[in-house]
Amino acid sequence: MATLDDLRNDIDRVDEVLVRLLNERARCVCEIGRLKKDTGMAIYQPDREKQVLAHVRAIASEGPLGPDAIARLFERIIDEARRLERRVIHGEADELGQDVTTPGAAAAAQE
Repeated sequence: MATLDDLRNDIDRVDEVLVRLLNERARCVCEIGRLKKDTGMAIYQPDREKQVLAHVRAIASEGPLGPDAIARLFERIIDEARRLERRVIHGEADELGQDVTTPGAAAAAQE
């Protein structure tokens, strides 16, 4: 039987993977923000957000977190994605002072 420390170590490893995946998703969001800026497209795309939420709800049955809990988590992720897109469109630097408008800048800074 696993100990509390074993389980916490497991959670720490999962958290590390989640952070990497969220940052990978954020890099895609930055690219989308650049494309939206170039084409004059609005940041807020309610149909796409509904599509994302429907998708994650559909796959939520694979684990102990139900569709509502997963949807709430993704609503927050989408909120942060919109915020990041706004920063890209307005040419602002991220929290680490990195230029989020330059392709590859954030990825290079993480290496």
